[in-house]
Amino acid sequence: MYRLTLGIALMCSWVACNSDTPENIELQSLRVSAVKQIDTVYSNEFIADIHSKQKIEIRSKVHGFLEGISVDEGQFVTKGQILFRISNKEYAQEVLLAKAALKAAKAEKKAANLEINNLRTLRTREIISEAELQKALIHLESAEARLEEAELRLQTAEINQSLTIIKAPFEGVINRIPLKMGSLIDEGTLLTTLSNNTEVYAYFHMPEKDYLSLKTANRVTPKVSLNLLLADNSPHKYAGFLETEDSEFDRSMGNISFRAKFPNPELLLKHGSTGKVQWIVPLKQAWVIPQSACFEIQDKYYVYTIAPDSILKAHPLKVKQRLPHLFVIEPNFKSSDRILLEGIQSVKAGEKIKPIGAVGGDGLNLTQR
Repeated sequence: MYRLTLGIALMCSWVACNSDTPENIELQSLRVSAVKQIDTVYSNEFIADIHSKQKIEIRSKVHGFLEGISVDEGQFVTKGQILFRISNKEYAQEVLLAKAALKAAKAEKKAANLEINNLRTLRTREIISEAELQKALIHLESAEARLEEAELRLQTAEINQSLTIIKAPFEGVINRIPLKMGSLIDEGTLLTTLSNNTEVYAYFHMPEKDYLSLKTANRVTPKVSLNLLLADNSPHKYAGFLETEDSEFDRSMGNISFRAKFPNPELLLKHGSTGKVQWIVPLKQAWVIPQSACFEIQDKYYVYTIAPDSILKAHPLKVKQRLPHLFVIEPNFKSSDRILLEGIQSVKAGEKIKPIGAVGGDGLNLTQR
């Protein structure tokens, strides 16, 4: 009996010595810090369609055979450079006929003038009547009208003949040439398109909420500086600026449209490209918290704050903006509040920790990488 009692006593003593009592649990040592305010920037990104500064279709204004192609696809051309030649002898013949008609009209007018001079002399001697002189004057007016008509016909014929030589209206790059030498073309036939990409337009749409936010902050102004991200998310070398905005919202989409202009001296951007316009917005004395210090419950973000007794409490956040590795939040903290920076997954609300970092200490690394 004595041995049984002694054994039970020893077992109870061993269990008691190895039990995890609150006094025996070793607290986790975790870094904490005060919430910080910094000057920073954030960017709104909007999908953009890229358009050439100038892009036109080159079409024939006359009919005939495509006699000459002086350029190749993808070639850069200057203003006034010859692109195509159209062969049509009819236009040359029309010019010759118009010149002949003009020559005849000039001779007719000259003859009418001579006749008037003679009739005036006869009228002075009263050999002819006044009616005969007036009739001659009317004939001179008719000759002058025919001369003007002949001059206009010659101008029209020369214009039509000049249209057989097609020149570049501005400098740019030649695109696809669908027809080949010798093709019979009609008036209005598409010969190619010409694009001037030395500068490009970026058209993008902004939701009404973002527009009102920027407008309220006076950041939607002419010539505001913008960046452009290319389709592979690499930045375009040259900053652009806002040029115009629409006068109304698209009711079906709830957006308003903008046009920005970007330099493109290396001709990297092409008509029809896509990208993202980056609208940089400065933030002064913004309250920020590292994203790694936050956790999410039912689409809401929280952070652990440390009470004076080192007990963790879940504190809700109102996130205003998302930056690289940081959240910009509404200032709903006290100046004495500290937040937990690490070990978020290994702790829970109500747990006690051993904070590392003094109250108000700057253990918070706010460098945006």
